[in-house]
Amino acid sequence: MSSSGDANVGSASNSSANSNSITSILSTLAPVALVALVWLVVFLILRPRVKRYYQPRTFLGPTEARSRPLSDSLLGWVSGFWNTSDTYILKHHTLDAYLLVRFLKIAVVSCVVGCCITWPVLFPINATGGGGHVQLDLLTMANVTNSYYKLFAHAICAIIFFSYILYTITRESIYFINLRQAYLMSPLYTSRISSRTVLFTSVPPDYMNEERLREVLNPGVRRVWLATDCSDLQDKVDQRNDAAFKLEAAEVKLMRQANANRLKAEKKAAKKGGDVERHASEETAVTHGNGEDAATQWLGPKDRPTHRLTMLVGKKVDSIDWCRAELSKLIPEVDALQAKHRAGDAKLLNSVFVEFETVREAQSAFQSLTHHQSLHMSPRFIGANPFEIIWSNLSITWWARVLRQIATTSFVVALVIFWSIPVAVVGAISNINYLIGVLPWLSFINNLPDVILGVVTGLLPVVALAVLMALLPIVLRLAAKIGGAPTLGAVELTVQNSYFAFQIVQVFLVATLSSAASSAVGQIIHDPTSVTTLLAQRLPLASNFYISYFILQGLGVFAGVLAGLVGLVLLWVFSKFFDGTPRKMYKRWINLSGIGWGTVFPIYTNLFVIAICYAAIAPLVLGFAAIGLFFFYFAYRYNLMYVTNSNVNTGGLVYPRALQQLFIGLYVAEVCLIGLFAISVGTSLGALGPLILMILMLIFTALYQISYNSAIAPLLAYLPKTLEAEERRLLQSEGNGGSQLESDRHREKAVHEDDNGAVEDGVFAPKVTEDTTPHKKPNFFTKWLRPDVYNNYAAMRKLVPRSIAIDYTPEQEDTAYFHPAINDTTPLLWIPRDSLGMSATAVANTSKVIPMTDEDAYIDEKNNVVWDHENLRPPIYQERPYY
Repeated sequence: MSSSGDANVGSASNSSANSNSITSILSTLAPVALVALVWLVVFLILRPRVKRYYQPRTFLGPTEARSRPLSDSLLGWVSGFWNTSDTYILKHHTLDAYLLVRFLKIAVVSCVVGCCITWPVLFPINATGGGGHVQLDLLTMANVTNSYYKLFAHAICAIIFFSYILYTITRESIYFINLRQAYLMSPLYTSRISSRTVLFTSVPPDYMNEERLREVLNPGVRRVWLATDCSDLQDKVDQRNDAAFKLEAAEVKLMRQANANRLKAEKKAAKKGGDVERHASEETAVTHGNGEDAATQWLGPKDRPTHRLTMLVGKKVDSIDWCRAELSKLIPEVDALQAKHRAGDAKLLNSVFVEFETVREAQSAFQSLTHHQSLHMSPRFIGANPFEIIWSNLSITWWARVLRQIATTSFVVALVIFWSIPVAVVGAISNINYLIGVLPWLSFINNLPDVILGVVTGLLPVVALAVLMALLPIVLRLAAKIGGAPTLGAVELTVQNSYFAFQIVQVFLVATLSSAASSAVGQIIHDPTSVTTLLAQRLPLASNFYISYFILQGLGVFAGVLAGLVGLVLLWVFSKFFDGTPRKMYKRWINLSGIGWGTVFPIYTNLFVIAICYAAIAPLVLGFAAIGLFFFYFAYRYNLMYVTNSNVNTGGLVYPRALQQLFIGLYVAEVCLIGLFAISVGTSLGALGPLILMILMLIFTALYQISYNSAIAPLLAYLPKTLEAEERRLLQSEGNGGSQLESDRHREKAVHEDDNGAVEDGVFAPKVTEDTTPHKKPNFFTKWLRPDVYNNYAAMRKLVPRSIAIDYTPEQEDTAYFHPAINDTTPLLWIPRDSLGMSATAVANTSKVIPMTDEDAYIDEKNNVVWDHENLRPPIYQERPYY
């Protein structure tokens, strides 16, 4: 036994002599830190100078959603930013945004707790394990070979840390449930039409009838919108809008061309001292004697905008004349079709929107089994914003939905398998020095300088892996839409699952196993029976790859998200070269970038899972994970407060799904430890005890998740009826005389400022304190251990926005869930005013066909289109209903 053990140690020592862990990490850290520092400096310099890009939420968007401006000094803004509570995001952004920041904070705290549990115990044990490893490999479980009884420490530390993660999942689920319930019962939410509207899909033809639906769903039905087939109408609307905006661009182009010719002529005349008018007449020919332009003297025969009806080979036509002719035909056709759909004289689809009088009645319908046949009038959705509906998916029948889901799921699984090949290659590169013995043609790598070798084995694999994973989101979102998801929120939730599957399989499992296997492939070929032992030795060493990965992601993403140089350059390029009309300039200015929750959450969930899995195997990973995740927390906290918008809303449901996915991390971690302990049992029975402990922990985790899901799942999907009584009780305690829940729909004006809150933008915002309940003020551990008491509904109710209720016009209420093509009105064209008077002529002529204005924009003396950015309500501004 001893000779065998010596042989194993010697083998390990020889292999560990090739360890380049510190070199790889330093080679990754140096360039990434340098780039991050440069980008951070760029951010600090440009932040106060380019406010549209680095802090647009301080002046764009609804007043109540804007953030307080920060100091413009180089570093003075940090204290104001850091002292702002995370709940500020909840009040000025969305529930999803707040929960992303909270998830990152919980991940950081958990990694720090893991360091406190594992480092004092496992570092000394691993360092004295006798495995002969050097550098950072010394601190991994692979170095423990001289006494397998030491593995008890790994098992016990793992059990303690995993138990902490289980409690954190439970605690955060309770917190989320109470927060979401308080959010959904707030006046800001209950006064929305979407809060009282249920979408029924896969409705049988017999029930696509308003009278029959009212009979089934009563009491409380207020409005019924039967989804209609608007494909022909949408085509006509698209043609009308394309022609309208082409006309708008052509008019602007013509004016700028005339002005450019005038400026050119004036410049030449000024040099020659001649007559500008005479010179212009010599340089350009008068065209279109039809009185079209007020300054035809400045336009040559080829200056009027033209385009081909078919790309490259179609007939060339005058853009202005053609667009006006097309619009004169299309506008009446669109109006007629829209009237037809409003009257219900159109082909019905398989979905229906039903608005109820109250949230309680909508919830009752949502929670009820509606149809007596399976998969009919299901799935149901509540709270879907009309602007987030995927209208093309409302025609899907129940059987087509089943087939689509089978097809898209199979596609995603196949894609996972296919994607394993390039990801496995990336993982092998991280241990390419171990492959040289198997592939002699790679021996030239040994001659590379240490710095270059470190870059090849450290930086190159993680960059390649990041690029590979960046290609997936578009494909996965398309698959989710094809699968039949009827709302953008449902798409994000589907993508969250599929993208996490990619992350856990490719970024973690395949990369880890391929890295571990490639490092041992030479010895496995010579001694196939040693495969399990060698993999057990190499698996902990693969942690170096993820230390580098955390460095790259942490520093790189941190600086990249803050500085966003690529986005800044693209914003400038598009604004400079593509935004030639006031409309395009205005839309570029007011439209903020958004975040795809379905692809953001899985990335950081997977990083958290990696930290959990390596907690007992290579505890140093926890430290780098804590630092990397903190950088993510800081960057996303800033961006959500001051930069990005939320284009899609899941109602916070991405958060409990991310918590559920942490169970996968626990299972993977426990199975890895079971495998490592089982392999060690073959060498020493001292590992049998840790093996049994981990098997028991795995069983306990599975049983716990089953109990957890049975208790938590219904509360994640539905609002309980007892909330109505609880809300009424709280309203009474606030002096509202037992007002009914629906009284929250009336406006509540803030008329004072006291110790309980402050007035912000005309909206009363309660002051948030840590002790939000009438209980005796708890200490930290009491509050942490009892979220059911100190983070209950009453406490969470004080965190959510208590904004004024929302009012709608009768037309907005009646048309809320019409297809967008039905509500799409003829656009008002917007051109700039010019000194030649061409805009006045264009407005007069074009308004005979389609409305046009030249207000609030002009062409300056440098021939640039100018729009006053301070005026956020130009002529084309349209109030978007807050459904």
